[in-house]
Amino acid sequence: MATNVPRIKLGSQGLEVSAQGLGCMGMSCFYGPPKPDEDMINLIHHAIHSGVTLLDTSDMYGPHTNEILLGKALKGGVREKVQLATKFAYSFGEGGIDIRGDPEYVRAACEASLKRLEVDCIDLYYQHRVDTRVPIEITMGELKKLVEEGKIKYIGLSEASAATIRRAHAVHPITAVQIEWSLWARDVEEEIIPTCRELGIGIVAYSPLGRGFLSSGAKLVENFSEGDIRKMLPRFGGENAEHNATLYERINKLAEQKGCTPSQLALAWLHHQGNDVVPIPGTTRIENFNQNIGALSVKLTADDVSELECIASAVKGDRYPPGMNTWKESDTPPVSAWNAGA
Repeated sequence: MATNVPRIKLGSQGLEVSAQGLGCMGMSCFYGPPKPDEDMINLIHHAIHSGVTLLDTSDMYGPHTNEILLGKALKGGVREKVQLATKFAYSFGEGGIDIRGDPEYVRAACEASLKRLEVDCIDLYYQHRVDTRVPIEITMGELKKLVEEGKIKYIGLSEASAATIRRAHAVHPITAVQIEWSLWARDVEEEIIPTCRELGIGIVAYSPLGRGFLSSGAKLVENFSEGDIRKMLPRFGGENAEHNATLYERINKLAEQKGCTPSQLALAWLHHQGNDVVPIPGTTRIENFNQNIGALSVKLTADDVSELECIASAVKGDRYPPGMNTWKESDTPPVSAWNAGA
């Protein structure tokens, strides 16, 4: 059932991917218990057969189990059909979770991901979160070596500030910045998106459906299972959730007028932002995947876009609770500080 999923160039270094990718995190963690491997492998194969080529994972999903799942799914000639993206930075030790960008850790994390994924090369390797103790130039220097050694093809950053993106790009071209971008997470439009476009960096939008809220509204919150990380996110709690549910209903009404679903409308809005944007909605169900891929056929007018943005501007609650790492706190010290301490 291969569908006509367009391909786009991500960044300026030659990476070409499907215009919509597949986020694999929820298959293994964070949104309730892990799903059965066999079911998830079937879903991944279905996505690839449908024309999706960009698969997104990270060593911290599980931790590690999501990469192992992808490794199993890519056996038997499947690897050549996809562009595989994974991430590093979260170190799990006796003292808890740490974020690391030092050269020794960058290399060790890459080698470990290659083993779990059972591949020789990672297509797109992101720094998942920025280590604010290590100059970004030092982290990028080691990533550049990994490119030269053929262990990774392209370098990405996730949740990085505009200044960090610029400094990193000066060491080695950044192919993609992964950032939360959706109708209800638009703060990146002020500085991050323009910086990426100025430098020719592709934009990968994670949580493009507002972590599921733009698909289901209040019903989603009512059905959270034990261990679902969304329970701790401000937008899903109390008065914020009630208020945001009314916005969802307005989006739902517009979707009905367009003859599509709310999730298709939300994804179509991102597709209309430019041909350098790749949303990576995640799902654990084939029927949801089919619905998401249908967003590529939804056409929006300028009035539709304006109305959606007007509705979404009233979202209440922060993306994350205080203390969570985002691009707003991702600047790193100058290289001179690192050299002085070496």
